[in-house]
Amino acid sequence: MIGFYNYTVLLTYVSAVAAAVGIVFAMHGNGFAAILCLMASGICDMFDGLVAKTRERTRQEKRFGIWIDSLADVVAFGVLPAVIGYSFGMKQFYYIFVIAVYVLAAVIRLAYYGVTEEERQNETTAARTSYIGLPVTSAALIFPLLYCFKGLIGSTYFAPVYSLVMAVTALAFVMRFKVKKLMCKGMLALLGIGVVIFLTLLFLRTR
Repeated sequence: MIGFYNYTVLLTYVSAVAAAVGIVFAMHGNGFAAILCLMASGICDMFDGLVAKTRERTRQEKRFGIWIDSLADVVAFGVLPAVIGYSFGMKQFYYIFVIAVYVLAAVIRLAYYGVTEEERQNETTAARTSYIGLPVTSAALIFPLLYCFKGLIGSTYFAPVYSLVMAVTALAFVMRFKVKKLMCKGMLALLGIGVVIFLTLLFLRTR
């Protein structure tokens, strides 16, 4: 079979599968399960880079890792949040426009990152210290956090609020501002925030 199947890309594959499952849940109206799948993809993406660094890879394996990660991210953090929004009532033409812009912004950002990261790795072996624009993986926290307030916002107004957050997030994807790459402590902090959001979702679900 074509492709690479060592453990360095396993989490990326799991992320893509979780996103695909989340899309199915969203299409069947189970927004809660879809949001959990989005968070699962975010966790996989958070640690796939660390796992990849534990093994000496060939140049082809490194390039494959860059592109498979970006492709998985398109599904997980571009398409999945858009389908979740649609399942929450974003079905009018102006909502469809926001959805299209969001997905396009995610695709543009990921393609730009893929090109620049490949060039950077050809020039230096030093670790990346910052990003330009908001990383698409931030969707794994932004939309689950928003979902925590669904009960307070109400079903009537949730679609407009969700679309507004999508539009702002899409703009942040392609804006030229520097975002510092999180190191170990920062990643643990984000993981802690994710755990709090997850527990909040479970609590709200059982009420």
